[in-house]
Amino acid sequence: MTEFRRVPLSTGVTLNVATAGDPANRAVILLHGFPESHRTWREVAPRLEDNFYLAMPDQRGFAGSDLPQDVEDYRTDKLIDDIFALVNALGLEHFSLVGHDWGGAIAWGAALRGDPQLTRLAVINAPHPVVFQKSLIEDEDQRLASQYINAFRTPSFEKAVEAMGFEAFFDKTFARHTDVSKIPEGEKRQYIEDWSQPGAFSAMLNWYRASKVIVPPPGVTIPLPDWLLGPLPAVKVPTLVIWGMKDSALLPIQLDGLDRLVEHLTIVRLPETGHFAPWEAGDQVAAALEAFLAEQPDATAPAP
Repeated sequence: MTEFRRVPLSTGVTLNVATAGDPANRAVILLHGFPESHRTWREVAPRLEDNFYLAMPDQRGFAGSDLPQDVEDYRTDKLIDDIFALVNALGLEHFSLVGHDWGGAIAWGAALRGDPQLTRLAVINAPHPVVFQKSLIEDEDQRLASQYINAFRTPSFEKAVEAMGFEAFFDKTFARHTDVSKIPEGEKRQYIEDWSQPGAFSAMLNWYRASKVIVPPPGVTIPLPDWLLGPLPAVKVPTLVIWGMKDSALLPIQLDGLDRLVEHLTIVRLPETGHFAPWEAGDQVAAALEAFLAEQPDATAPAP
């Protein structure tokens, strides 16, 4: 049974956290992306809660958690700090981390820190920062698919969405990526209620505005940033990447070269699934996660 509590963090925000399963079981933190909440895991959590202790926060700026309005409050390092602060607030010694979309981006960053508390990583349709930045510069198709990021960074974007209405934004957001009939009406109403809170939509967009990723306009040639030219750290924890191959926003090119950046990598491709794999293909995602997360006790995971 899922329970909810608000958890104050040492990073200065309070998160709304859904938990499920027995706290005596191995702990798994699941991170949602844009424009969702802990409800991203509605099809996955019931399939995992018998064997794991699940903590599913609304990340800062989303749904029932605090909604800071300063763009600087959404720098990647602060978002990663939230995860380790949540782990400590919950009293967890070790944990596995699962992330989708923006949640996956934060999960990659958390793994790159090499903290021994984090023992396993699973990422669903979320690109490794190195592969993503290179693809935005070198691959015209990915660059075109990512122009929405520049739109979200536009200061007037909130007003444009308010003018069209959140119902229309819902359709524009999801209809491009999935069959909206897969989203129950109650879920749709909850999305719109979450987005309609005062300051909520700006907080969500601030994730994009604070990001340092460079998205060049189409047809423009720019050099790779300096940070991509030197030695790159490897992800050392065992890592599972699940990818809906029909994702039209984050193309399958994001899988290219991952084996050079991740020491212990498993990739599961879902040929008929799009971007929102956790609820488009809940059975397949849960099965892949359960097998991977159960492979090795946390206490004996290889140290980073």
